[in-house]
Amino acid sequence: MAILRGVLNLISAISPAVRPTISQLAIIAGISAIGGGVNSIAGGGTLLTFPALVGLGIPGIVANATSTVALWPGSLASLTGYRNELVGARVWAFRLAIPSLLGGLSGAWLLLATSEERFKLLVPWLVFGATMLFAVQKPVALAISRRLERLGLENVRAMHPGMAMLVMQFVTAIYGGYFGAGAGILMLAAYGFMGFTNIHQMNGLKNFNGLFFNGIAAATFAAKGLVNWPIALVMAVGSSAGGFATSRVAQKIPQRWVRNAVTVIGLVSAGWLFFNR
Repeated sequence: MAILRGVLNLISAISPAVRPTISQLAIIAGISAIGGGVNSIAGGGTLLTFPALVGLGIPGIVANATSTVALWPGSLASLTGYRNELVGARVWAFRLAIPSLLGGLSGAWLLLATSEERFKLLVPWLVFGATMLFAVQKPVALAISRRLERLGLENVRAMHPGMAMLVMQFVTAIYGGYFGAGAGILMLAAYGFMGFTNIHQMNGLKNFNGLFFNGIAAATFAAKGLVNWPIALVMAVGSSAGGFATSRVAQKIPQRWVRNAVTVIGLVSAGWLFFNR
């Protein structure tokens, strides 16, 4: 126990002023494991972990920055499952990466320019909005898939991203760099407007570009000292363990149950944040 406290104190020396207790870290590890399991089944784990961090007394901006850093390795791992889907869309992938980087950096700096008091006022709306995006994500994805099946289309249109498409990705990346939860459904909707006709390519591009704007935001937060590293490390380990443990049974658990539960938790969390802000 003494060794563990020493390690935590050493890591905390490069972290923000908030120093979680071992009991808090244990709670964060458990919630992160649940969040990782939820992500492996239906997504939306951030809607559990972020309000939990705020509820434990972690300042909203630090909680947001820490979550971004902690969840980035998982984004990198998820991209490997879609790397083959980027075949035929690499021109799009690399051209959209530029506004993704610029947008993610802009969103991160926008967060840095936001005071803790103002962010505390915005947090309930951000959680509520992200919950609504999560709730409609599945129906929207199914509607897109059914439409493409009816049209008999399978590949991306043979065209290059125009200025309007680059701007759309830039705006989406700003939101992703600022808060992030729900950015995936915004990208899927944007890619539909851009003319994509393959839902698997759309998911591949979503994961690819999310890696860029989340990565640049995470690097910015780390460079500015906003990341609470003990929490980030515990979250990374907990979410990875939860995702791995759940992966074997993920296909047996109805996604509808999990999605409904996450939606309810997100709405309750938003209500709690509204009440306590």
